[in-house]
Amino acid sequence: MNVVFMGTPDFAVDSLSAIINAGHKVSAVFTQPDKPVGRKQIITPTPVKTFALEQGLTVYQPESVRNSDAAEIIKELNPDVCVVVAYGKILPKEILSIPKYGCVNVHASLLPKYRGASPIQWSIVCGESVTGVSTMFLDEGMDTGDVLMTAEEPINSDDTAEMLWDRLSKLGAKLIVETLAKLDNGTATRTPQNNELATYAPIIKKEDGLLDFTKSAKVLDCLIRGLHNWPVAYTYANGKRLKIYSAKPIECKCNSGEIVSQDGTIIIGCADNTALEIFELQLEGSKQMNTADFLRGRKIEKLGE
Repeated sequence: MNVVFMGTPDFAVDSLSAIINAGHKVSAVFTQPDKPVGRKQIITPTPVKTFALEQGLTVYQPESVRNSDAAEIIKELNPDVCVVVAYGKILPKEILSIPKYGCVNVHASLLPKYRGASPIQWSIVCGESVTGVSTMFLDEGMDTGDVLMTAEEPINSDDTAEMLWDRLSKLGAKLIVETLAKLDNGTATRTPQNNELATYAPIIKKEDGLLDFTKSAKVLDCLIRGLHNWPVAYTYANGKRLKIYSAKPIECKCNSGEIVSQDGTIIIGCADNTALEIFELQLEGSKQMNTADFLRGRKIEKLGE
């Protein structure tokens, strides 16, 4: 098949690689413009661009797919299908109608659950035990198109967003190749989504990571794992922001927000006779470290700003 691929982060690279390895012709790759990254704000290409150029593919990086030549370029390429994986831009109807088989999206959830920009993180934050990947036809809505295929993936009790991201990336790559094969041989089926069952996974913001110790330790553990390694769950200690990278919930008869122990480890009381045992953290102005090293040089005097 003649494929135009549209994607941006490393999550999309596995799908692009799998499409190439399956023997499809990738006539062009669309990805977001290079952006400044890190403290030094170094202009950096997207992971998809880097991989595509290594494969000798033509790359386009329009600022917008609405007010640009994107539609005309795609028309000239005359693709059988556009494959969209975490591109980061909503495609207009003008582009959706160009390919023979339409535009097919790889989405990291079992639709209609967790439509939106951050399904992997929110599936952990919300305490799900199972998630997965869906391939679907794109329409003008936000992840509302008909579903083609789905594949489930368990969420383990120690999974972080990064760990789940890696597994779903590989699962999505396998699923999009299977989906393209079905489209090509005419066996693909489409299932409309039940909008009444839809849930949403909006863009993660830094303030989403604030730990509320009036909630149970299990709820806070899900937040910590779901926001690892960005933006990282946090509280305030000694008047500074304290990021929590790793913890586990334990049983404890203690008060919410109470510092139960600072003897080789830090234990903070939560709701429902539970507590969080902290293993890895970072105080504002210091480096990330394990709790034992942290406690060699300081104690937490109080929680809160």
